[in-house]
Amino acid sequence: MRYTTVEEELEQRTHSIENFSYGINRFIIGLSKKVLLANTLGELGKIFSNTNEKTVLFYWIAAVAFTLQVYFDFSGYSDMAIGLGRIFGFHFLENFNYPYISKSITEFWKRWHMSLGTWFRDYLYIPMGGNRVSRVKWVRNIVVVWFLTGFWHGAQWNFIVWGLYFALFLILEKHFLKRLLNSLPPAASHMYTLFFITVSFVLFNANSMSEALENLQGMFGMLYVPLCGPESLYYLKSYGLVLIMAGIGATPLTVKIKQKLETYKSGRGALNIMVPVVHVLLMLLITGYLVDGSFNPFLYFRF
Repeated sequence: MRYTTVEEELEQRTHSIENFSYGINRFIIGLSKKVLLANTLGELGKIFSNTNEKTVLFYWIAAVAFTLQVYFDFSGYSDMAIGLGRIFGFHFLENFNYPYISKSITEFWKRWHMSLGTWFRDYLYIPMGGNRVSRVKWVRNIVVVWFLTGFWHGAQWNFIVWGLYFALFLILEKHFLKRLLNSLPPAASHMYTLFFITVSFVLFNANSMSEALENLQGMFGMLYVPLCGPESLYYLKSYGLVLIMAGIGATPLTVKIKQKLETYKSGRGALNIMVPVVHVLLMLLITGYLVDGSFNPFLYFRF
């Protein structure tokens, strides 16, 4: 959060029932993302790490689970911060804008961790000349920014490679891939983005480059492990509902349904009853999970 964002509200804030209500609701949504979705997906990741019965399917299940986990963990954290801020009269900026609906890597980084992206843009990329320089210098600017973005997450090679991985795609999209993506059906460009984002988070989640390479080899059948197995199918069935819920929750579908209902008088009346009830039920469910579960810190506390 930048000082200019909250400068005026540090001196004078407006407190209201509307702000307080919005803040509580937003906080509950964020906490639900963390406890009910991110933590549950994290359990699946631990099971994958501890099992000796790995298959190509299980490698993919683990990769998709972490891709969803890191989103709900960090966006949930951001929702909670925004909600707490609003309770006290602060209007914090959004940090995520449904990044998994993106149709390119460039669009993804306009929607993901926006506070980090804008910081690097304003304090490093633009002072270096941004895109108002020669093509060679522009490529240099992209490589430097994304090298440091990876290094910001940690002084490990997998983070450096992760940052340079995105630099490569941003350069390719700028020069020819973006035109190709625009000519494809939206579903195809969307699948392209999800595929390479999932691969990127395999790099991000590894403890070393050797572990990252092993997991990538496993995903693409290069470790001579079975394509599928009874244990993989068991955990896919056990966590299938959570994966589906997380997949839907990563899209603006529920928001659009809510907005559609708000256009009708009867819909607004139903929402006035349903929303508080759902949030109370979520809090009861979250409390049960927290009492019965173990401590699960936010993933980004590592950085």
